[in-house]
Amino acid sequence: MSDNLADRILDTNKPPTVIAEMSGNHAQSYETAETIVRLAAKSGADAVKLQTYTADTLTLPSKNEEFMVRGGLWDGRSLYELYQEAATPYEWHEPLAKLARSLSIEILSTPFDETSVDFIEETLQPQIYKVSSFEVTHIPLLEKVGQQKKLTLLSTGMATEGEIEEAIAALKDNGCPDVVLLKCISSYPAQPKSFNLNSITTLAKRFNCPTGLSDHCITNEIAIASVALGARVIEKHFTDDRAAGGIDAGFSIEPDEFAQLVTQARNTHAALGCSQVGTTQQDVDQTKFRRSIYVSKNINKDEILSIDNLKIVRPSFGLPPKEWKNILGKRANKHLEAGTPLKQEDIL
Repeated sequence: MSDNLADRILDTNKPPTVIAEMSGNHAQSYETAETIVRLAAKSGADAVKLQTYTADTLTLPSKNEEFMVRGGLWDGRSLYELYQEAATPYEWHEPLAKLARSLSIEILSTPFDETSVDFIEETLQPQIYKVSSFEVTHIPLLEKVGQQKKLTLLSTGMATEGEIEEAIAALKDNGCPDVVLLKCISSYPAQPKSFNLNSITTLAKRFNCPTGLSDHCITNEIAIASVALGARVIEKHFTDDRAAGGIDAGFSIEPDEFAQLVTQARNTHAALGCSQVGTTQQDVDQTKFRRSIYVSKNINKDEILSIDNLKIVRPSFGLPPKEWKNILGKRANKHLEAGTPLKQEDIL
């Protein structure tokens, strides 16, 4: 893309930035990862996003009860096994970055510890960062991300106002120029009734930050609604084939669905326009089909104007209908042909 991703996000005259989140949908196949990047570009994504971690940087290889997932898509799995399957191999980062940029889309990643920030800087050289909602309280990580001095997307799922305030401070106090707060439901898949989308405007006012949506639904209406509430970023999990059963496939959308999201988000942004009440140029072009006063029968000079020789009809080139009562009973100033608009100069 020709312009910087951060500049695009901050420019409210431009449509929202739509990011395709690969996450673990590569299923440990580099060929699948490449396919996802290519399809994201073809579907109109502004950027593709990775996640940078290993099982060892996230958790411990334990099967004690507190390390087990109970319920949902990953029921019965240990955190360590889950992250082993979902992690994007570090050696993929650089070639995927080259591929994405060759396709004219950006690439970024979510770091999960301080060392992964260094690795992302070295391999991706991203224009922006994303911090997971699960890392909102990871202050050392936030400080490290802030030190990169780049716009940062911060998911707010699970976070209290106090935690969001602390996270923003950790980022900005360390050099982060701008924080975009992403409304997020940290369950997979997310249910529409859980979103409380009106809080997007509350986040913007409370923290004086741009906002967006990290959406874990497999439909697009929540994301489109967020655009109307001012979302500058939409992040959606993206897969080449939901039926293939990738680890995040259950809450990921496919290329055709993503392409529809991009089009709908752009159209919604365009439709928002400005807050001024009044006609658009398209409306102005149609005003000729309003009604006005026309001569319906030939009228001789000095003849009385009446309902027998005048009508209120379309188009709008004659006197406006509000003049109807004022002109009835007056006389014609000249001969008037049927089918011509009545003008003020035609009346004595």
